[in-house]
Amino acid sequence: MSSGTAGGGTDGTDGTDGTAAEQPAARERVDAVLSAITRPDGQSRLAARERLLARPARGRLDELGVWVAGVQSPDEPGTVRPLERVRMLLLGADHGVADAGVSARPAGSTEELVRATVAGESAPARVASGVDVDVRPLLLDGTTARVDTTDASTVDDTLAALLAGVALADAEADAGTDAIVLAAAGRGLGTVASALVGLLTKRDASAVTSRGPVLDDALWMRRAAVVRDTMRRGRPLLGDHVGLLSAVGGPGLATATGLLLGAAARRTPVLLDGVATSAAALLAQRMAFRAADWWLASHRSPEPGHSVALDRLGLDPVLDLQVRQEDGVGALLAVPVLRAAAELAAT
Repeated sequence: MSSGTAGGGTDGTDGTDGTAAEQPAARERVDAVLSAITRPDGQSRLAARERLLARPARGRLDELGVWVAGVQSPDEPGTVRPLERVRMLLLGADHGVADAGVSARPAGSTEELVRATVAGESAPARVASGVDVDVRPLLLDGTTARVDTTDASTVDDTLAALLAGVALADAEADAGTDAIVLAAAGRGLGTVASALVGLLTKRDASAVTSRGPVLDDALWMRRAAVVRDTMRRGRPLLGDHVGLLSAVGGPGLATATGLLLGAAARRTPVLLDGVATSAAALLAQRMAFRAADWWLASHRSPEPGHSVALDRLGLDPVLDLQVRQEDGVGALLAVPVLRAAAELAAT
């Protein structure tokens, strides 16, 4: 396992110093990533589907095998390689909206999760070891403002976080990673993700706000009000993707969005975890509609915003185990299924 920091350009991976003078160059770099995104190999998908049709049907496993064939795009169309090198990126980022009393997580829990994962002692670390997935936990820099009243970050910082996510995807592609598992965790992150899902799907705050396992009616109403106010602030920015991320996103969602776009540009498949990564996927899809073909919904959580996001993305989750915790465990459990599908499609 490895750890580190990302987001905001502070680790120097993207060369952006966060000044206004760098903003045009940063936007050009984001545009270059978007223009590089193409669909997975259709010929490989067709060849794999035709080959599988000649065998006894295995239901969803056949469908997943066809998907793997497309995203791998091997030299011989329709052939499938084993998914040997799978890496989970766990992005940890707290959100200032937790100060509104909407989070059941204690202060310091995100850093504790990252440290425990580095030490191999957290739930995602133990599950990852069991399914042969390497984990890279990243504690992103800074805590954002309360997005129901103030912008999460500046446009410059948002662009830097987007490019930091692209840099993470580039590093994985250069290392030969076969698939990325993307998870995001943090205090207040679920509330912000719910607001982003509501904005991008035009759903009411009450339809996307999580009740969670311990929220009473009063706390849920407070959370729904924060989601509503956040959505009201973000609605005028729906046509400005970077502006929307700046207003209601923050470094965690911006980095996740950049990673999803960068992975698609580098033709590297990504398994999404919960509502936070799915919210980032919704925005990334609006920025580059072809990118969604490179993503797979690993599981469906009981969070209402998660189902809303997956339905809009057109992604059918591999598993439905009602895993609520957003630490990558639900996504990791889908890896053996995907590997089995690839093995069956390869024979």
